[in-house]
Amino acid sequence: MYHALDKLAQALARALALAGGVVLLGITLLTCVSIIGRVFVPLDIGLGPIRGIYDMTEIGMAAAIFAFLPWAQFKEAHARVDLFQFAMPRKADQFLDLLFNAGMAFVAAVGTYRLYLGMQDKLSYGETTLIAQIPVWQGYAAGLIGAVGFVIVSVFCTFRALRRLAGYVDNPEGIQA
Repeated sequence: MYHALDKLAQALARALALAGGVVLLGITLLTCVSIIGRVFVPLDIGLGPIRGIYDMTEIGMAAAIFAFLPWAQFKEAHARVDLFQFAMPRKADQFLDLLFNAGMAFVAAVGTYRLYLGMQDKLSYGETTLIAQIPVWQGYAAGLIGAVGFVIVSVFCTFRALRRLAGYVDNPEGIQA
């Protein structure tokens, strides 16, 4: 069962990270098109910058960042200080990993809940971006997709850290050592 959960969490984290990468590529392309459009403004041939590019970039960056969080958590790539790890007993280090993962799952859950409440607030007031008039709740909703994935992956990583503390070793072949 663990290996199925591992594959599911990895697939979710990978899919969200790839989606975040696609969003970043899209933002880059839109920005390039907008910059090229600015060059044509003096020629007065009807081409110009993309209206609301700043709004689209802001929403896209937020969505991409939230989409990358599950992959960073799954790969244990968040910033950490390992000054005393070499001197620490292995079980103590594994216990600290468990605490870190549980704390991250808690922070992810609270952050996701607050993001959801913020989205509901923006939806109820009908707030839009200044230039492009994009409903602000849509940016929150885009970020919420990655945030929910972050919660799911963080809970799995807590379970994985608990297994390591209990003495289970994960091998690529799926053999318990």
